[in-house]
Amino acid sequence: MHIELRNFLAQFFGVVGATLTFVILVSFASIPMNLAGHPGEARSYDTLVNFHLS
Repeated sequence: MHIELRNFLAQFFGVVGATLTFVILVSFASIPMNLAGHPGEARSYDTLVNFHLS
């Protein structure tokens, strides 16, 4: 493998990995916040009717 190809692949996978890490961290922080709890937890009825969508 040429050194230029190796450098390109290292930079490419570094950028892809950093982007995926950012997207995963944001989704794991925002989904529970929007659902008012984690997806597998039981919901209380107060959190289901405590807001109005108008």
